[in-house]
Amino acid sequence: MSNHKSEVLDRDASKVLATAPASPAVAHNHFLSKLSFETDPSDVYHDITDKISGMVVIDARTPETYARGHVPGAVNMPHRTIDSTTTASLPRDKVFVTYCDGVFCNASTKAAAKLTALGFKVKEMLDGMEGWRKEGYPVEETVMKMTISASQ
Repeated sequence: MSNHKSEVLDRDASKVLATAPASPAVAHNHFLSKLSFETDPSDVYHDITDKISGMVVIDARTPETYARGHVPGAVNMPHRTIDSTTTASLPRDKVFVTYCDGVFCNASTKAAAKLTALGFKVKEMLDGMEGWRKEGYPVEETVMKMTISASQ
């Protein structure tokens, strides 16, 4: 009896146990579903390193931010520019992995929403460039072309 009583007290006092966890079968489906939407820097890095050809990494940030550092081989496609015209030449048989700065940026989510609306398969890289850098993975930089107008 004392075990049952302590379990009731735990549930009454606990923020975690106040709501019962899902059954293992329901939880399994939930976590598999999450994995169909998300990936992480480690998995992206290993697929790049292993030259996996089934994915294209999309940097959804501005060209200026992309130039200051991006995932090696990533294509810069700012989320605001994504439409049927800018994606017309993209391969339909690849999975697109979108990312942006990190947890406080939603450009990758906006890009993923636009790409999926256009019929592309997409996953979002959790933690974006912040997570990529924290893991210590290499970063590419791009030299931006400067234009000088006659008025300068």
